[in-house]
Amino acid sequence: MKRIGLLGGMSWESSSEYYRLLNEEVRERCGGLHSADCLLRSVDFTEIERLQREARWAEAGVRLADEARALVTAGAELLVLCTNTMHKVADAIAAAIDVPFVHIADATAEAVRGSGLGTVGLLATAYTMEQDFYVGRLRERHGLTVIVPGDRDRSIVHDVIYNELCVGVVEESSREQYRRVMRDLAARGAQGILLGCTEIDLLIGPNDSPVPVFDTTRLHVQKAVELALGADRR
Repeated sequence: MKRIGLLGGMSWESSSEYYRLLNEEVRERCGGLHSADCLLRSVDFTEIERLQREARWAEAGVRLADEARALVTAGAELLVLCTNTMHKVADAIAAAIDVPFVHIADATAEAVRGSGLGTVGLLATAYTMEQDFYVGRLRERHGLTVIVPGDRDRSIVHDVIYNELCVGVVEESSREQYRRVMRDLAARGAQGILLGCTEIDLLIGPNDSPVPVFDTTRLHVQKAVELALGADRR
């Protein structure tokens, strides 16, 4: 089993889910008392969030590339960035390390395509929904059509993530809002819904959507474990 480096803390609420899911996935695939061989670096999210808000993405890329190198130096043999939004700087991180970088959009697209779907709705931070680093990758590399909520609903989805989920607050009223947004995306042609922020699975799941849901956190973990086990599975 290769050692998995987890670059997290953005937010720690979702990073704790990564750690849990990672160990559950290894136990399920390997049985017995097996658990994940992993390293976790958890950064202070307030510093990263400030860089996001001020559009200082290049600085964020340098900061996270340094953290990724530290994980590799510590023994990580593949790298998982435990956030969708900060894949905005995925190229800077991948260029800084000499081990595989597991891109969350690629893992998600692989699952969508494997289900035979071509059009999906996206729930995520405003950065992820509105900028092209994520939607563009899904479109150009994987041929997916991505539908995002309208302006008002994008704001609602974004605010729930930062003001509630990232600080451990789960509100039933927000769950109802997300359900409404998902119904609207399905009515506009979405065949599936991407939970494109790693905190969203704390709020909603498959039973909340009228169409299939793709949990990017879980899919990211599954791909990382598949790569980490490699020939060990045979």
